[in-house]
Amino acid sequence: MATYETPLNPTLEPDQEPTRRDVILIAASGFAAIGAAAALWPLLDQMNPDQSMLSLATTEVDISHVEAGQAITVMWRGKPIFIRHRTDQEIGKAKDVKLDDLVDPLARNANLPDDAPATDDNRAAKDREPWLVMIGICTHLGCIPKGQAVGDYKGQFGGWFCPCHGSQYDTAGRIRLGPAPQNLAIPPYSFASDTKIKIG
Repeated sequence: MATYETPLNPTLEPDQEPTRRDVILIAASGFAAIGAAAALWPLLDQMNPDQSMLSLATTEVDISHVEAGQAITVMWRGKPIFIRHRTDQEIGKAKDVKLDDLVDPLARNANLPDDAPATDDNRAAKDREPWLVMIGICTHLGCIPKGQAVGDYKGQFGGWFCPCHGSQYDTAGRIRLGPAPQNLAIPPYSFASDTKIKIG
């Protein structure tokens, strides 16, 4: 005696009505998809930044107390931001460097086009050249370079020195010596007033 098996996913002809099995399969597939999404949601949601990080999307820094030759470090999105009020000597030293002498010829400034050259003008604050604002993370292995605090060894170029593997940055935050491949990055920022910088 021949037996007839109904296929699991029957192909319906235009004039054929769906069977009870078809409806059950569609409903079960829908519930399975909803269940999978509900199970995955906590995993996906935990990858979002927490509220403390979102609140730091932008931050304002008062620089009224920072004298020429001084530097401060603030936190933005969990990263140290170096803000240095450069002296005329530091600015002159940075301007004297030829682009051909640089390891990384790009400015790495989030406020400028990606292909902007690493001149001192493209690294310093626009129309406020004594001010230099950078993300204080070495571009080699993510260490925090020394050079912010008084008495820190600033390397032979007078800027910042990463003690882990010897990367040295000049007074414009450009890599000059060592294994770091890129200049210190400059975050998006603007001057909210003469004494306040808005980062982010």
